[in-house]
Amino acid sequence: MEKVFIFGHKNPDTDTICSAIAYADLKTKLGVNAEPVRLGDINGETQFALEKFNAEVPRFVAEVSKEVNEVILVDHNERQQSAIDIDQVRVLEVIDHHRIANFETADPLYYRAEPVGCTATILNKMYKENGVEIEPNIAGLMLSAIISDSLLFKSPTCTGQDVAAAKELAAIAGVDAAEYGLAMLKAGADLGDKTAAELISLDAKEFTMGASKVEIAQVNAVDVNDVIERKTEIEEVIAATIQAKELDLFLLVVTDILNSDSTAIALGAEVSKVEQAYGVPLVNNMALLKGVVSRKKQVVPVLTSVFA
Repeated sequence: MEKVFIFGHKNPDTDTICSAIAYADLKTKLGVNAEPVRLGDINGETQFALEKFNAEVPRFVAEVSKEVNEVILVDHNERQQSAIDIDQVRVLEVIDHHRIANFETADPLYYRAEPVGCTATILNKMYKENGVEIEPNIAGLMLSAIISDSLLFKSPTCTGQDVAAAKELAAIAGVDAAEYGLAMLKAGADLGDKTAAELISLDAKEFTMGASKVEIAQVNAVDVNDVIERKTEIEEVIAATIQAKELDLFLLVVTDILNSDSTAIALGAEVSKVEQAYGVPLVNNMALLKGVVSRKKQVVPVLTSVFA
């Protein structure tokens, strides 16, 4: 049987990695030769989850078409966020919880996108629909994904379905969701050993907004000042990235996981769009975004509307 790769977006986060592993597990139990792979390096938060639940890091694949003809996408659909050669393989399925943009296929496919906080919440339903029991380690990974995407249920993207799924999965995994979740988030918020280049690429996604190319990166921190103290260095790397990728705007969102606010650092020709979107002035390229924690719900749609 021909192998199928399952993967999430570039600059993978915990949902991307854990959902790829979980869906590969489900598909394998349903008779599919599926392998979870990754399109980039994993972060500290994801490493913490993988070690906790004894899971191997999916192997890195630069060009998927060199190994397979068919793929399944999780946690993304936009082409610029996917494999560089995504147009050279057949997309069999998409399991996602984001907006749909810049996506088309030559063949029919199974497409499932639900307005929930995490891809793993959808996968929890799919295990049940297929009558497949979730093993404790897989449940732990899926729980980790939900906690990550919902910031321990504090994000406005979090729904009742996410909370219910997390409760079920925590019971299967045998962990306390709140205790484990805080430890995992703190592991991900330890940024002391990261270079400026790593900080802006840990969780960065590129978007098309109107006629503009926008990259939005997000990092979680226990103390936002740990990042702000390195602002000059970070801005130099952002400026180089803007030039290399011909971006119109680069927005770095530094999220305070304890106080549920974010500090934005914005550079590029379209920085005024950030001020317009949030009604705040950028002072030395920086502004406080009160109550903003979700890129998917509080950043991307707000910015998209002002670029329209």
